[in-house]
Amino acid sequence: MPLHQGQQTPDERPGSVNPFYGEANPVSGMTEAPPKHRLPDGPLPPTTALQLVHDELMLDGNSRLNLATFVTTWMEPQAGVLMAECRDKNMIDKDEYPRTAELERRCVSMLADLWNAPDPSAAVGCSTTGSSEACMLAGLALKRRWAQRNADRYPGARPNLVMGVNVQVCWEKFCNFWEVEARQIPMEGDRFHLDPEAAAALCDENTIGVVGILGSTFDGSYEPIEELCAALDRLQERTGLDIPVHVDGASGAMVAPFIDEDLVWDFRLPRVSSINTSGHKYGLVYPGVGWALWRTAAELPEELVFRVNYLGGDMPTFALNFSRPGAQVVAQYYTFLRLGREGYRAVQQTTRDVARALAERVDCLGDFRLITRGDELPVFAFTTAPEVTAYDVFDVSRRMRESGWLLPAYTFPENREDLSVLRVVCRNGFTSDLADLFIEDLTRLLPELRRQPHPMTHDKAAATSFHH
Repeated sequence: MPLHQGQQTPDERPGSVNPFYGEANPVSGMTEAPPKHRLPDGPLPPTTALQLVHDELMLDGNSRLNLATFVTTWMEPQAGVLMAECRDKNMIDKDEYPRTAELERRCVSMLADLWNAPDPSAAVGCSTTGSSEACMLAGLALKRRWAQRNADRYPGARPNLVMGVNVQVCWEKFCNFWEVEARQIPMEGDRFHLDPEAAAALCDENTIGVVGILGSTFDGSYEPIEELCAALDRLQERTGLDIPVHVDGASGAMVAPFIDEDLVWDFRLPRVSSINTSGHKYGLVYPGVGWALWRTAAELPEELVFRVNYLGGDMPTFALNFSRPGAQVVAQYYTFLRLGREGYRAVQQTTRDVARALAERVDCLGDFRLITRGDELPVFAFTTAPEVTAYDVFDVSRRMRESGWLLPAYTFPENREDLSVLRVVCRNGFTSDLADLFIEDLTRLLPELRRQPHPMTHDKAAATSFHH
């Protein structure tokens, strides 16, 4: 969560409340608005409080038009009913809510089967608040297993984790919070994620694992997990180092099993120790739910599992959070039950079809060059063509916002900081009709952008409205 400071210069200018907000007498409703940065002295009628908050939230962007987020922005009304029924249930209290706990267990079992665990009944896993927490848990398991194997040298030796520079920021947080050296492989040329041989070359006796990303947030491409495992197999043959792989499948682990069935990236690879995904991304559930799974119980050290005597029962837990609502887990089970494999396949294929078709239409405009085409994740990135000098991607992002589109523009990291792109994330609910509206708005802007004397963005760092 972002850190916030208290208001430095409190705005306490009095304002009036719309008299219609008065529950009975409009005249009595004409009171001053409550303060913004301190608790009001007294209560407000519930309808007044509701309307004040509702009016302010109208200034938020429309989530359905947010092409930056991977997070689900639409679910069926029936899922909303179930979530409303379960929002008061505390997931941690598995004795009080045993059926909610059972639905969580079933989801873990379904994912173990989906990701081809050798013995799905032996795989272990848990729900989380999202992929960031799931990655933290997976990283902790990797570090603890390494520490057990190197008890004679640790804590003297400093552990390290190998990954591409394109990883989501949660991995940098993990390394910072748990004192692990982050060894990152920079981008090179048109390679925008890790290189398997480069990853193997960075490994040594202090490497706790290598992270492979099934769906980079920078451009939507899959990292070559099978080739990464093969490179680490060769490293073990040469040196004896046995380095496990964690697959960060925040998005791709709920895409590839349905529409890239021949792609080998999961527990079919013996070196893959653990996998995470976001149920609230291409798992098609509102935020926030994620999942972390380990091939067997041996991959998750027992000392990391807390057995809590809570509200009358013994409860094994592995989490950074404690209390949280059961609504999202129930919604995940509903979605698994509702769609099944064929339903997920249809949804993800449709989303990819929309992404690929929209990418081609952007390419045909002539002003842009595609970086990716939406043929892995339903995501594509593009930049301005070399001959375009009147405007840049930040100008496009700013102008598209005028039509309600949240189209992220950002600069790539180390070794490709010269490359700035726009990225479109296509999700369930982003239909071909919405894609038509997007391309119409983009096309309408181009004549004005072409007439600019130069790009209007003076501070690209400030203009970057999206951060990985």
